[in-house]
Formats: sequence, structure tokens, C-alpha cells
Amino acid sequence: MFIKNWKTEILTIPNLLSLFRLVLIPVYVYIYLNAVERHQFYLAGMIMAVSCLTDAVDGKIARHFNMVSTVGKILDPLADKVTQFTLTLCLSLKYPVLNPVLVLFVIKEAFQAVVGLVYLRRGRMLPGALMAGKICTTVLFVSLITLVLFPDMNPALVDAIAMTDGLFLMISFISYILAYYGKNAKVQDVNME
Repeated sequence: MFIKNWKTEILTIPNLLSLFRLVLIPVYVYIYLNAVERHQFYLAGMIMAVSCLTDAVDGKIARHFNMVSTVGKILDPLADKVTQFTLTLCLSLKYPVLNPVLVLFVIKEAFQAVVGLVYLRRGRMLPGALMAGKICTTVLFVSLITLVLFPDMNPALVDAIAMTDGLFLMISFISYILAYYGKNAKVQDVNME
């Protein structure tokens, strides 16, 4: 699969914002894992909040200025998933109740990656993120950033967040299974033009 015009396909503002989000991840990890004082947790949370805001902005820019690209359709969710995985992994070190959420997240994303690649090799892919996936992403980001910002949160609230995240991940997972294999599958041919 060759990209005919790599500048318009790769070097777009939305794709650069997705790359910026990927660069923020090691910065967040370093600050969060070494955080001791409240302002350090706030800084880690703000870095992730900036990542979320750029995620919201890149999609709007892509659609408004007709910068939607196949590379962007891969890069944007990749940045989302790596960020969510990093947040969940780092937080599960402090809150073991998030371990099942982390496992479910990995299983769901592994399924989507493998099945997505199989379909892509056949010249097919989902046209974009499903609404259940978008909602799940929002819930995960809000809840996980809340845990970063409030490191002394009541354990009962942490448990509620873990259960909520697990529920939304499961709903999203089932939605993607149905989108690939259900009666009304949403997979479409890839437009290579």
C-alpha cells in the first residue's frame, strides 16, 4: 500500500497533534511515577488533560479542513489507546483494583488490532470509531485523570471508578465484535484514492 502524496496524507495538523500526544506519554509516566507532592500529581493530570484536548481538536480540524486521512484514522486511535493503556497501567500500580480493567483493556485492544489488521489486509476497515468506543474513551480519560489529580481518593470511589470503567470497556468490546462480525457489520472497503 503506497501513499501517493505523503505530505497531504501524513504531514497534516491532526496527524502532528496525534504524534504530539504520543510524545506526551513518556513525560506523563516520568512525572506521575515520581510524584510525591500534590502539585506533581496535578502536573501529571494536566499533561493528560492537554492530551485529551488535542485529541478532541484534531478530529474537528481533520473534518473541518478536509484533512481526514487513512494514516490519521490509524494514528489517532493508536495515540488514544497507548495513552489509555499508559494511564491504566500507571494507576494500576497504585490501585490494584484497576488490574481487571487493565486486563480487559488489553484483551479488547488486542482483539481490535488483530481483527483490524486481518480486515485491512483484505482492503477493508471500519469507517471510524464506534459511538460506544468514543463514549468509552471519554469515560476512561475523565475517570483516570480524576484518579491522577486526586491521589488520596476514597477507596470506595476508586472501586466505583474501576467498575464503571470495566462496564464501559465491556460495552465497547461487544460493540466492536458486532461491528466486525454481527448481522449488521460495519466494515467497508478502504478508499485508496
